Amino acid sequence: MGIDFKLELVAVPVSDVDRAKAFYVEQAGFNLDHDHKVSDEVRFVQLTPQGSGCSIAIGLGVTEAAPGSVQGLQLVVNDIETAHKELTERGCPVTDVQDFPWGRFVFFADPDGNKWAVQQIVYPG
Repeated sequence: MGIDFKLELVAVPVSDVDRAKAFYVEQAGFNLDHDHKVSDEVRFVQLTPQGSGCSIAIGLGVTEAAPGSVQGLQLVVNDIETAHKELTERGCPVTDVQDFPWGRFVFFADPDGNKWAVQQIVYPG
């Protein structure tokens, strides 16, 4: 049986918190959960993709990783064409839809270069 281990927060390193916050809310369509400035050295901004059980954290004092160093973050949708349309309409710099044997994808990066994939899983048959 055991205890559940749920991944619910991933730190994403950014160089400009306000610019990144605007990108994730306005262009990527994430929900702003909260934005707390604890001190001049600590600011915690939590954002959640629509429908996701996992959020991201950006801010000051959140991570020591270099801005733009996160790659391979992945969102999963049930309709890649609609996801592409929504991201494009918001001005998110998303690629064209790409087809692979393991799914249909679009890709984008935030202003610092943190890389995201959006996948529609394609089941055989």
